[in-house]
Amino acid sequence: MMDDLFMLAALGVLLSVAGALIRAWRGPSRADRMMSAQLIGSGGVGMAVLIAAARSEPAMLDVALVLALLSAFAALAFVKTVTPAGAGDPEADEADAP
Repeated sequence: MMDDLFMLAALGVLLSVAGALIRAWRGPSRADRMMSAQLIGSGGVGMAVLIAAARSEPAMLDVALVLALLSAFAALAFVKTVTPAGAGDPEADEADAP
């Protein structure tokens, strides 16, 4: 009974991710596309955790952790690309700073 509830919740999260995919495809701006990519990453983490609970597979929790890290790195890469001249670059020399 509880397994079915977890899988039903995972289906609901999957529908949310489908909506985010549409927004990522159509989104009017890059920020909208990035926010939908973040929703896709969060939804993927949620689905992996729900499936791990439903099927008692602890390896799916590892998948969720990796997906969460990839989603965070994607957000950092987006911010890095939209800032002027890579502002906030920790690898830049002091002399290069504005």
